Amino acid sequence: MSFEPGSIGELQEKIGYVFKDPELLHRALTHSSLSGQENYERLEFLGDRVLGLVIATLLFKNFPEEKEGDMAKRLALLVQGKTLAQLSGNLSLGDYILLSSAEAASGGAKNDHILADVFEALIGALYIDGGYEPCSRLIETHWQDVIYTMHRPPQHPKTAVQEWAQGQGLPLPDYEIISQSGPAHAPVFEVRLSIKGHPPITAKGLSLADAEKKTAAEFMTGIPEEEQ
Repeated sequence: MSFEPGSIGELQEKIGYVFKDPELLHRALTHSSLSGQENYERLEFLGDRVLGLVIATLLFKNFPEEKEGDMAKRLALLVQGKTLAQLSGNLSLGDYILLSSAEAASGGAKNDHILADVFEALIGALYIDGGYEPCSRLIETHWQDVIYTMHRPPQHPKTAVQEWAQGQGLPLPDYEIISQSGPAHAPVFEVRLSIKGHPPITAKGLSLADAEKKTAAEFMTGIPEEEQ
């Protein structure tokens, strides 16, 4: 994938900022698969911290009655890689990432991990070039729908299931390991979640905790929001 000056201009128009040092933007979009070039990893490190600060500030201002623990739950969800990857679609970031031919052929431009990293690197580059304010504007613009439509602090799925069951007067949820497969260094667990009066749910994960979390999350998707 080539990196043409027109692409730089197009992306800068989308983020509403023109870089004084376009090389920073170039570096923020350069994947490590391109040997011999500076890549986005250091900028990603910085952008992650800037993102956390901006989101924490927005939460502090917009949820004045909320306790620290609840704000921390919101923050964790808002800065996680999955959220970043989803929001990268607003900028079509995958269209601008510089990848080796092999990485591009393997779908790197659509890889959620890479998309999240590049978004953080973009924020880092923006911070170096323009300071806090343009970063704050960019983040508030692209995160506002997620922030302001999150009516309650997110809970760990297992906690949500337990509290829901208790609220319904049901026995505590039961998690049972059905099987364990794969090599010892990378086992795959299959877990079944049983709740009285409801069909069991099974899911697989790369750890027992992951499998339990997935079953709990799937169960909660079937519960209307007003009942959660």
